[in-house]
Amino acid sequence: MEKSAKIYVAGHRGMVGSAIHRHLLAQGFDNIVTRTSKELDLRDQQAVTSFFSEENPEYVFLAAAKVGGIVANNTYRADFIYENLAIQNNVIHQSHVHGVKKLMFLGSSCIYPKMAPQPLKEDSLLTGLLEPTNEPYAIAKIAGIKMCEAYRAQYGCNFISVMPTNLYGINDNYHPENSHVLPALIRRFHEAKEKGLPEVVIWGSGTPLREFLYADDLAEACVFLMENYNESGFLNIGVGEDLSIKNLAALIKEIIGYEGQLRYDDSKPDGTPRKLMDVSKLHALGWKHKTSIRDGIKLAYQDFLEKLKSFS
Repeated sequence: MEKSAKIYVAGHRGMVGSAIHRHLLAQGFDNIVTRTSKELDLRDQQAVTSFFSEENPEYVFLAAAKVGGIVANNTYRADFIYENLAIQNNVIHQSHVHGVKKLMFLGSSCIYPKMAPQPLKEDSLLTGLLEPTNEPYAIAKIAGIKMCEAYRAQYGCNFISVMPTNLYGINDNYHPENSHVLPALIRRFHEAKEKGLPEVVIWGSGTPLREFLYADDLAEACVFLMENYNESGFLNIGVGEDLSIKNLAALIKEIIGYEGQLRYDDSKPDGTPRKLMDVSKLHALGWKHKTSIRDGIKLAYQDFLEKLKSFS
């Protein structure tokens, strides 16, 4: 990508999109197009058509999506499949219609079968049943991958897909019920510390293993791949290491300085037992993450403290 190329970052206010936006600016790209969801509803076919006609971006990062944690995914099942399919259909199709040079579609590690062999290799896609709690979201993301492959096969579009592991970082969602596990724990431990609560309840058994990637590292990987990867098959983006929810909770507890007890609520769902990405293909291309889980959580906690007033 030339520094002056017109680049559309869809979802630039979300955690992933804002990280990509920041990284592009830091790298000297100076012709970035953005729209808030109020300015452009990506679920609206006519609105998206008009936007592409007016702006004609050369490159597209499709980071816009309806996202949430295990409770949100399981509660708003219809919303998650409908809204994500609508966003993807509109942006990917209009990127083809208007001759976008290259598009990157960002998916999620939940696309893999619940019991797929670990670590998760790209060729495990569609080899088994999905985790029931987030199946609608996963099916939408799988459709996005296949849509990019289909447009490449039929029209020769240079549309690529990447599958990030669990993400966290600046601009994360700290909603007490609808957020992912890491930001939810940051909020829970902080509030327990502030209120002097004797214990923090952690949903599930604490035994599931999860991999976490700092969002700014993901952004760096996305720009790297936009400039260096042009294949049909999607790529995993992760760190290649995981830890249990119990160990994650202990680490967050330590960083925040909470001194109470932890209690695990087995009545809450655990979700997939383990989700570790095989990132050997990504490493072979020459990219590896830079931010450790400890350093990343410290940065995320500082971001949480800065944003505390806005959602208190």
